[in-house]
Amino acid sequence: MTLRQLTQQVRAGHIDTVIVALPDPFGRLVGKRFRADLFLKSVAKHGTHGCNYLLTVNLDMDPLDGFEVANWAAGFGDFALHPDLDTLRLIPWQPGAVLVMCDHLKHDGSLVDESPRSVLRRQLDRLKQQGLTCYCASELEFYLFNQTYHSAFNSGYRDLLPSSDYRIDYHLMQPTRDEPLMRAIRNGMTAARVPVESSKGEWSRGQHEINFVYDEPLAMADMHVLFKQGVKEIAEQQGKAVSFMAKYAPSEAGNSCHIHMSVWRGRQSLFPASPGHGGTKYFRQFLGGLLKYSPELCLFFAPTINSYKRYQPGSWAPTRMAWAVDNRTVGYRVVGHGPGFRIENRMPGADANPYLAFAAMIAAGLAGVEEKLDCGDEYLGNAYIDPNLARLPLSLGEAADLFDRSKFARAALSDAVVNFYVRHARLEVEAFNNTVTDWEKARYFERI
Repeated sequence: MTLRQLTQQVRAGHIDTVIVALPDPFGRLVGKRFRADLFLKSVAKHGTHGCNYLLTVNLDMDPLDGFEVANWAAGFGDFALHPDLDTLRLIPWQPGAVLVMCDHLKHDGSLVDESPRSVLRRQLDRLKQQGLTCYCASELEFYLFNQTYHSAFNSGYRDLLPSSDYRIDYHLMQPTRDEPLMRAIRNGMTAARVPVESSKGEWSRGQHEINFVYDEPLAMADMHVLFKQGVKEIAEQQGKAVSFMAKYAPSEAGNSCHIHMSVWRGRQSLFPASPGHGGTKYFRQFLGGLLKYSPELCLFFAPTINSYKRYQPGSWAPTRMAWAVDNRTVGYRVVGHGPGFRIENRMPGADANPYLAFAAMIAAGLAGVEEKLDCGDEYLGNAYIDPNLARLPLSLGEAADLFDRSKFARAALSDAVVNFYVRHARLEVEAFNNTVTDWEKARYFERI
């Protein structure tokens, strides 16, 4: 939707609310709702503001200490929220509403480096300086439950009710029961300029997957976070709940966010050597960078305590660094042919912040090209059982330490960005370590 179209819709009485949103460090949308006439009169031109503590709170919105970008000593002032008018879109499941994404700006008009959208913009600028563009697509999985968020919360998230009684990967019958919701999601998202390619049942009980049409990374990341927000809202409207957490139950598969990526110069992909015949030198170097640096960047693929429960042998999530053509045991799976020849990153879970995950892939791939790395031979076999392959971090704490010590991450992303996300991770680890879990009580309450 253009600004002119929005003006026409407001004057006609069809639109009365503009949601001004931006992604926080966890990939959640935060922001404000404006009367549409006021948005057109002021916010569209001059932006608005929001407390800078939005970058330094935890998921419970508690202000956290130890950050340079915002803190009590500086009084927790405001940052500017600058609307990116190219992102104006209708929100069909919210009557009379449109949404616009914003960038975080300092008072001098410069980007707030630590903000997720800024982190991705910096890597896209590097591509642009080389005359390149990048295309990518998220592939998100989630669990659907036949209960509301309120009932799940009130039960302490025990005895959850998946929407199917058995595994439904590629099934058509059981997903038909969920089709009223899935159809509303597909059609609603497409109308909101989040073009959905397909939906399908996934491997576990109540698990579904929805695929998007590919786009450039910033647009895809915006669509990704809006999708997660919208799916939750549409599900709630139908008395159901969905979860994108990486691993909600030990006996069920994790929720993945496979990321497909290729690099282009103009209308020509730099990845395929010729239609259907393997990859170019550029592809091999880009992939070589991903293989070398992904363990150090795993914090941007797996950002929560729960993320690392997903990395289990035989779980459809990778545990070792390797690449192969159409092999689902490795971290990087190569798929497609011709212009569709691309790299699939299987490491991120559905809890990943897409701005950060996309930025990490671009940074690592470009480093591979700059360092003239090579991806080596294709891996053949079951990567889960090969101890000779480099492994992924086993915990959020280990991932934070690797990220903190990474000279590459600090050079590619900046000290400020690395310090910021390491601090968030370590505070999350500290919070978890101070918690007594249900597992501990069941194990030790009587028997120790």
